[in-house]
Amino acid sequence: MTAFGRRIYLDYNASAPLLPEVREALVVALDLVGNPSSVHFEGRSARAALSRARGQIAELVGSSPENVVFTSGASEAAATCLTPNWLTAGVDVVLPRLAVLDTDHPCIRDGGRFPAATVIRLPVTADGIVDPQALEDWACLGPGLLAITLANSETGVIQPLDSIAEICRRFAIRLVIDAVQMAGRLSIAHCLEHANAVILSAHKIGGPKGTGAFVLRSDGFRPAPLILGGAQEKRQRAGTEALPLIVGFGMAAELATVRAQRHQELAVLKNYLRARLATFDASLLVNQGELALPQTLALHHPKLRAETVQIALDLEGIAVSAGSACSSGKIGASHVLTALHRAGVRIDPDAGAIRVSFGLETSERDIETFAAAYERIWRRSVTGGNPKAA
Repeated sequence: MTAFGRRIYLDYNASAPLLPEVREALVVALDLVGNPSSVHFEGRSARAALSRARGQIAELVGSSPENVVFTSGASEAAATCLTPNWLTAGVDVVLPRLAVLDTDHPCIRDGGRFPAATVIRLPVTADGIVDPQALEDWACLGPGLLAITLANSETGVIQPLDSIAEICRRFAIRLVIDAVQMAGRLSIAHCLEHANAVILSAHKIGGPKGTGAFVLRSDGFRPAPLILGGAQEKRQRAGTEALPLIVGFGMAAELATVRAQRHQELAVLKNYLRARLATFDASLLVNQGELALPQTLALHHPKLRAETVQIALDLEGIAVSAGSACSSGKIGASHVLTALHRAGVRIDPDAGAIRVSFGLETSERDIETFAAAYERIWRRSVTGGNPKAA
């Protein structure tokens, strides 16, 4: 526990706390006994709840409800969208190759259903954004699909969507956007102006774990389904919908639409933390470039092992991450830090980085408590208690 008797949670990028309104909506939905595919009263009631949630999520992305396809989470949504086989007006369209970013989330970076030989990982610059020349050199070779994680879960770096989309349009490249970390923190209503599909996850925006979605552009271009069977989700994803989770997801999406407008409150906390850390080591922050999430910072020092710092902070009652939650437990350096190192950033990937990510429930006192604890660990490990030795 911290000095004031409670734990401090600063790992929102791994999973945001369940919002009270979401919990209430989810509990109410547990009593909807009908199957949404049934035609009786109970089934219609369940269907109405499903339709409401679909509309709430469509509103978050700026789309129409019929373009929302529910999945078990963002990883399944990515596996569905990252396929060579798409359909339009009943005609099969093959996208023979895929490009992803070397810093993308693993569900994007690993290429989904594309054969490994057809997937290329594009390098990033020292700012963590896609190398524009590498993207253009790939795009000009012919038809294909580009998939990007719009906001990086480890560093908070946001990709320059307008310039990426311009290259895609010029060379007729299809685009899939993983907006999981962006949703609820900044507006994503513009994404479908550029992309064929946008991927979302409920538990990153204060919804329940175990549900996600992809939202399609209204042009009839659809990925071949991953899960076959019944006619649910307009045959885009078979299986009875996880109604209580989806209802919670819908409520979280409705709240996220409003909460994204308060991103300046998060930026104030982030700037406070940056200034506080600079009082003892201005070199700690991993380069974020010009565009970044307003509530994410990655801290690195070659003399600090990220896992060791994470454990030390946990013992003090503070929860942070030593990288992406989807990479936890793996042996080896973060692929994000490795890509930045290759791009010329002075960073030791083996040492790792601490990711601090927070939300609107986080207070300035929480940030100050973290900064004080981190400084104690830093002084003990880097300087041996002697500031002049840093």
